[in-house]
Order: sequence, then C-alpha cells, then structure tokens
Amino acid sequence: MKKKLFALLLLLALTLSGCRLEAPAPSPVSGDGLTVHYIDVGQADSILLECGGEFMLIDGGNREDSDLVVTYLEQQGVRELKALVCTHAHEDHVGGLPAVLAVYPTAGVYAPTRTYSSNIFDKFVYYTDQQGLEITIPSPGDQLTLGEASLTVLGPVKSYAETNDTSIVLRAVYGDTAFLFTGDAETQSETDILDSGASVRADVLKVGHHGSNSSTGYRFLYEVDPEYAVISVGTGNTYGHPHDEPLSRLNQAGVTVLRTDRLGTIVARSDGREVSFTWDDQSANPDNAEPAAPTVYIGNKNSKVFHAPDCASLPAEKNQVTFGTYEEAVEAGYKPCGGCLG
Repeated sequence: MKKKLFALLLLLALTLSGCRLEAPAPSPVSGDGLTVHYIDVGQADSILLECGGEFMLIDGGNREDSDLVVTYLEQQGVRELKALVCTHAHEDHVGGLPAVLAVYPTAGVYAPTRTYSSNIFDKFVYYTDQQGLEITIPSPGDQLTLGEASLTVLGPVKSYAETNDTSIVLRAVYGDTAFLFTGDAETQSETDILDSGASVRADVLKVGHHGSNSSTGYRFLYEVDPEYAVISVGTGNTYGHPHDEPLSRLNQAGVTVLRTDRLGTIVARSDGREVSFTWDDQSANPDNAEPAAPTVYIGNKNSKVFHAPDCASLPAEKNQVTFGTYEEAVEAGYKPCGGCLG
C-alpha cells in the first residue's frame, strides 16, 4: 500500500511539473532541512550534503572532475567543509578531493586508510597535511553531525583485501528520514554490516559500486527497504554499469531509481518528514515510477530454504512453494538461501 500510494503521488507530480518528484511537504521538523546533491561526475561518485549551514563532501569523482566539483561547491555557497569523506582509495572516488582540499578549509578528513599505492591518493594525503590535519579512520558506530542531521558510520566492519569492500558506509538521519551512502561496498561488506546488527533502513539508497551486480544484494535491499535509489554512473561506460541484475532487484522491490547518466545531477531535499527530488535533465524521468509486480520468493519444501526467482539453486518444480514477501517465507519457517539472498 505504501508503494502504491507513493506511485500515485509520483505520477501526479510528474504530470504537473514534468521534472519534479515530491510528495506534499509539511513544515520542517527542525532547521531548514537536509539537502543531498548527487553530483553528475560520470562514472564516479561525488555527493555534497548541506544542513544547518554546514557542508560535507563524500568523494570527489575522478581527477578530471576536479574543476567540476570545485565549481559546483562554489555555486552552492560552500566556504568551508565540516567534513570530507573519501569512502575508499579508488581514483573515481578520491580523484577530485586534492583540488577540494586545496581550495576549501576543512574541519575533518575521513578515509578507511592513510596509505595506498597511487599518485592521486598521495596528493589527497599531501593536501590533508597542508591543512594541518591527519586522516581519521572511523570505526563502526562513530557519530558525526551536520547541522541538525546525524550521521553514523556503519562500515567497513572488518578488514578486506578487496578495496571496494573497505568503503566507508554512512547513514544520515534527519527527522524521520534517512539516507544511506555506500561507496563501492560489495555484498561481503553489506552482509557483514547486516550481521553486525546495525540499522540500515533508509528512504534513499545510494546504490553501491555504480549499480554493479557485486553490490545491492537481496538481503541488503530488503533490510534497507528504500523508497528511492540513486545510481551515480557514466553514460556508455565500459563496465556495463548499471547491471541488469541489481536493476531487476530494485524493480521487484518497487524502488524508484534515479540515475545520473539519464537525469544529470540529482538533488534530494528532506524536511524531516518527506523527501523530494529535482534533477538537471527536465526531459527525463526516474525509472520504476509505477508500482512493480510483487517479488515472488521460491521455497524448497524439503530443505525449508527460500530463494530469489533467478537463483541457480532452485528446487525441482514439484518441490517448490511460492511466497509473496520475504516476511511471509520467514514466518512460514523457511530460511533465506545463502547464495542468492545472503
């Protein structure tokens, strides 16, 4: 019912404005709201948060995006940053951060490591040093504030050989709304965060790893239960992002998908009760604006394990039982498949 109500509101908003997606906005809970800018940096990530006159930058795109990111921050009236977060050391996340640090005074710099074998990461460390700062490596449970918004570090929970899984994962809460920022965290990191007992529920999910099938697993998506998902991805990229599998999972879950390769820079605004969106390309609309068909989970009558419909380990048809929701399967005494559902 919640998804269907949203769909009706969405279609009405699109009809009236052609480019704006929002529900009726009540009075702010406190302050002037939380604004999240998903900057279009192509096949990369860069996200600016603004709340209570304070700013935080999560990632800075590729090195070639340096001027774009610095200019965008200037256009938003940024004079200093309360925090700058490098989710992980890959160039498409750290590339533009040295230029940002060269221009903007910053109160705190966060990353999952202080060393990485690349020239651009060395420049990131250098410009952090130039500000008299040391990179802070946060731990799960650490808290940050940005105006009236609170942010909690959820991951990485463990040490990983895979750099993507070292991504700092942050959950921002403003009033009754929440945003989840995942960097390039893959399913191993997602599963470890879930197993830690941390709350991941969010209204808006920044889809991990540019929509790669290595991220946004069934179990993680179920626990986050987002209304909206934002994918930061470049047009015609050589990786084929976003992959069909996570798009299918998001569609099955009835999540509205906003992509920078189609919409340009995407701006989300929360008043503490509702989240609304605007975007650059007024001729384009989000995906999944209408309610999707419900997900069907397939249980094995013998093993009492249930699977995603595309799982390679589905039982023979005579041993199958179907469930309309994840909760229905659990309540029937079935356990999720470790392969497809984590």
